[in-house]
Amino acid sequence: MEQVLPPSTASGAGFEATRVRQFTVFLENRVGRLMALLRALEETDQRIYGLSIEESADAALVRVIVSDPDAAKPFLKQKGFSLSVTEVLCLELPREAKHPLQAICSCLLSGELNLHYTYPMHQGPTGPAIVVYVDDPTLAARILINRGFRILSEGDLRVNSPDGPDDFEPPDETE
Repeated sequence: MEQVLPPSTASGAGFEATRVRQFTVFLENRVGRLMALLRALEETDQRIYGLSIEESADAALVRVIVSDPDAAKPFLKQKGFSLSVTEVLCLELPREAKHPLQAICSCLLSGELNLHYTYPMHQGPTGPAIVVYVDDPTLAARILINRGFRILSEGDLRVNSPDGPDDFEPPDETE
């Protein structure tokens, strides 16, 4: 059952799910394969919010957070990419906290939660943010919200969301 917690997701309506879908894409360790994935995401007008690569000699696992997973998933499968979907928490890092990562770890420790992995988001809707994968995301979300952290929902990451950034222009590569 999907857990919905009020009202501390970043958009604040209280009806958004507290988890964001992350794709884990299997890539053969071949030249240009990551670029093919990024181009495929670009074809569906996806904004990439988070990207983490775990590579080995034969293959790489690419974890990616995109602006519209519903549109991206069937398109990536059609393009021949093998992927799985995992629900993760995306947390804004509080700007006023001196050690926000320690504060997050302390919250998770208080709930005796295992932090399996984390990686930074390239951009959050309003500032720095991180992706965390824990063994009990519902409990983690409750603890983090109760401690004042803002959790991003998928609605916060949509390109055309009123709270999501949609004015990014890449730099001109000819300069």
